This record gives sequence, C-alpha cells and structure tokens, in this order.
Amino acid sequence: MRLRALLDTDALGLRLLGGEDELDRTVRGVMTTDLRDPSRYLSGGELVLTGLAWRRDATDSEPFVRILASAGVTALAAGEAELGPIPEDLVAACARHRLPLFAVNESVAFATITEHVVRQVSGERAGDLAAVVDRHRRMMTSGPAGGGPDVVLDLLGSDLDLRAWVLSPAGRLIAGSPGAEPGLPSAVCAALAGEHLAAVRTGRRGPYRVAVGGTTYSLFPIRSSGRGAGTAGAPGAPGSRDVRETVLSDWLLAVEADAGDWPAERLDLLEGVTQLISVERDRRDAARTVRRRLAQEVLELVQTGAAPGEIAARLRVAAPVLLPGLGAAPHWQVVVARVEWDGGEIEGGPVAQALLEEILVDPLSSGPEPSDRIAVAHTGDEAIALVPLPAVSSEHDGSEAGLHADTLLAAVRDPLAAGLDDDGRLTLGVSASVHSAEGLRGALEEARHARRVAAARAGRVCAAGHQELASHVLLLPFVPDDVRRAFTARLLDPLRDYDRRHRAELIPTLEAFLDCDGSWTRCAARLHLHVNTLRYRVGRIEQLTSRDLSRLEDKLDFFLALRMS
Repeated sequence: MRLRALLDTDALGLRLLGGEDELDRTVRGVMTTDLRDPSRYLSGGELVLTGLAWRRDATDSEPFVRILASAGVTALAAGEAELGPIPEDLVAACARHRLPLFAVNESVAFATITEHVVRQVSGERAGDLAAVVDRHRRMMTSGPAGGGPDVVLDLLGSDLDLRAWVLSPAGRLIAGSPGAEPGLPSAVCAALAGEHLAAVRTGRRGPYRVAVGGTTYSLFPIRSSGRGAGTAGAPGAPGSRDVRETVLSDWLLAVEADAGDWPAERLDLLEGVTQLISVERDRRDAARTVRRRLAQEVLELVQTGAAPGEIAARLRVAAPVLLPGLGAAPHWQVVVARVEWDGGEIEGGPVAQALLEEILVDPLSSGPEPSDRIAVAHTGDEAIALVPLPAVSSEHDGSEAGLHADTLLAAVRDPLAAGLDDDGRLTLGVSASVHSAEGLRGALEEARHARRVAAARAGRVCAAGHQELASHVLLLPFVPDDVRRAFTARLLDPLRDYDRRHRAELIPTLEAFLDCDGSWTRCAARLHLHVNTLRYRVGRIEQLTSRDLSRLEDKLDFFLALRMS
C-alpha cells in the first residue's frame, strides 16, 4: 500500500509534517520502536511508529533519522501523546533525509495503525486478491462486456493501489488506469518500450525493472496467446519460438513500482493480468481480419494489373469499413515496410504487418481504436498498407496530404532499434497520395522504390518518401535514350564484358547484392555462395567500375543503371 492511502484514512489520525513529494512510496510493513538505533530490526519499506522516548535533546534527531533513512524506511510517524507537538529538530532532520514524517494524534493508539497496515499488507490482501481474480474471471467471458485493458488497469489501481499503463512495442499508449495519468509523456513511453525490447532481446526474464526520469517501473511482457505458447526466447521451453517472431508486436504492461521484492502471490496476479490483456489483444487482432482481407484483395488486383474499374469497385466496398462515419471518398496512400533478420530463416512479413498497423496510427492518439482505419497485407518479408485519407478540398491537389516518411518513424525509431538489436532491419517507403484506382499501381511501385532508397542508408530503422524519388526514379521515363544508354554503358559494360570472358556472374551478383540491401549474409545465402566469394565478386565490381558499393550514391547509380538497362 502507499503512504497516500494511509494519509487519506481519517481513522488513523495522521497529519503530514513533511515529505509531500514522497507520498507514492510503498509501505510493506510496520514497526513500533523507541530504540536509539533500531537498524538491526529493519529490513526496509516499514512505517516506523515512535513515541520519541529515544529523544533526550535536539541533537538526537539527526542520527536517529539518518539510521532510518539508511535502512530504507518508508516513513516515520511520531506520536503526540507523551511529548505534545513534534519537535522542529525532528521535522528538519526528516526533511534533510527526504523521509516523510507524520504526526499521530494523541487519541489514536499505535495498535490501531499497526492493525490497519498489517490487514492491508499481510498476505498481500488475500481477500482483495480473491475479489480481483473473481472479477477477472468475469472479464474472460465471451463478448465485449469485459471492457478491455482499461478495466483491468482500473482493478490494479483500486484493489492493489498500482498505477499501470499498457504500451505498444513502439511506445504508443494503449491504455492507462484512472489516476495513472493517461497522458504519460511520450518520451517516457518510448523509453520504457525501448528498455522492454532491449531486455527481451538479451533473454532476460520478466518483469524487467527500469528507472526512467527518476521513477522505477516494472515491465511485464504481454504475449499474444494466439501466437504460440511458452516463454518467448526461452530455449527448450515447450512450444517456444524464436523471440524475433513476436518481439516487435507484443504489448507490455508498465507498472510504477519495483517488483523486485514482491511476493510470489503478487507476481502471479500480475502475470494473470497480462494474460487477460493478451486475450483482449487477440480480440483486437481478430477484428482486423476483415480489414486485412480487404487490403489483400485490393492489392492483389493492383499487382495483377486488373482493370481500374474493378479496383474502384473493390475500393467502394472497402471505404466504409476503413473510414467509418466519414462519408467521403478517400484519397489513398501506400506504405511498404520490410523487416529482415540476418540468416533469413525468419519470415519478416507478419512482424512488418503488425508494426505498420502500429506505426501508422496517429502518434498523438491513445487506445487501439484508431488502428481500425489501417488495412495491411503481407507477403514474405514485405508488408503493404493501404491507408485511406479523407478527401482534401478542391483548392488542394492532395500532394501534401497524408503521411510523411521523415516524421513517420521519428517517435518510434529508438525503441524499434532496440528490438531489432544487431541482427534485424526495418525499412519503409511511403508513396504520394492518389485519388483514383488508376493511381494505386504507380503508388505501390513508388512506395517500393522509396523503401529501396531507405534500405541503401545506414541504420536499423530507415524510411524514405516519394519526395526523395523525384530526382531519379520518377524522372527516368523523361531521360533521353542516348543519355540512358551512355549512363548504363559506363557502369555496366565493364561488368558484362568481364562476365562474358570469365563467366563470373558479376551482374547477377550486383542485382542480388542491391536487392538484399547490401547484406553480406543474406546475399550470400541467396546466391548459395560463401561470404568470402561474395566479397571477392563485389570487390571485382568495385575495381572494374571505380565505384564503392558501401556508398549510398554509388548504390543508387547502380540501381538506376540496372533499372534503365
């Protein structure tokens, strides 16, 4: 229980004399003493009750308070029955050591306070725990009556005096319990998400204890019950899976408390809470099935070259689902994301899909509902989002409407980089907005080209937008044929000549290397080569062309030359 709860209980007769900023400290026990040095009886977290019999003069207060503070005592409560008003020297000593100080009214016995604290703390409030579990069971019943994560967090606050938040892996606030400041600063959310992902990737067992901004939090993973059993990342666990399959899609529960000294009963309860929130998460995912199917159908029509009329008809069906209540024909934007892990044995498409559904939500929004307007399909390592935008007014052409690659990942880059660690990459491309079915195929290609530009950059999390293609890919059709031929001949003819003479396959190697975004391991695996053989071939390419494939400019030149050849 917290000090604030004691102060709010009128029957205890407590009056605060100092330590207003420390009222969220947790009380784990109570002790009554009049010893000058009670340290051998203290274990930390106690509310110490004293009648001040240890005090002979003003010089005794400082050493007594110093001993309590060093032992980790939560607060001191001094009785007024024997000596009257609390001495100022004791008030000053508590202030110096940041130890909250209460005065106990002479009409209240220490036994009353002790009984209250023991009843609240001892056995971790077995009666209240049973009530919590019972209410949780009711929430597990089918249908929407459970109320979602907010109800679970409300129970944590009302029954266990714990402030908690549910966060996405990108640091977006999903839910917060009443009184838990739902407006938790975005920087704190991002920091907590990053700490959580880093802990998961290093194989630590939850809960993870971290300090952000001087406050201690305990982070509990919320693993989707629909994506595998067991503890993610725990080798040998029954049903365990590679942690990389879910690390960037699972939510987390952040509790403002240090769970390091919690008893097993409370840890078990919090584990149960995460399971309940996981059930709600699975319900949200199931509700996205229709939107995902719509996206898959539209994108298959676009990629197979279906008639614009057929695509438009499908969009008319999709618009009411993706834009409920707006009643306006939307513009559309396409976002392509790719998650790739070293080794290539893990499919990145599902992870990229979950990330896009998360990232494309307005960062200023809270709760999962805004994602109801995001439709994402995936194939292989790639995920494609069809993002509807409200129709812009007639005086605008829509070119500046919608998502911008330069800001899309700004708030989530750090936590996602922690989850990707040193063996994963997220690259993302954003198209311009289009207002007709005829423009969707071009928007998809535009987003894919932008993603390739992002992949040519350094960093674990990179994005590029359609604006960055204006100087090359979008202008290729307008380049004179003789200029195109001269450009490609200058870069590729030395490689073609070498291939004809030595059957070295430098051109296929170059194409594969660029397609793998410069990853030596992925490219070698694709070509069935040893990495040293691949390095020899790339070195030969650089020698023959006087280019450096570690430089973005040279990668882009080769990419364009291959596109124009």
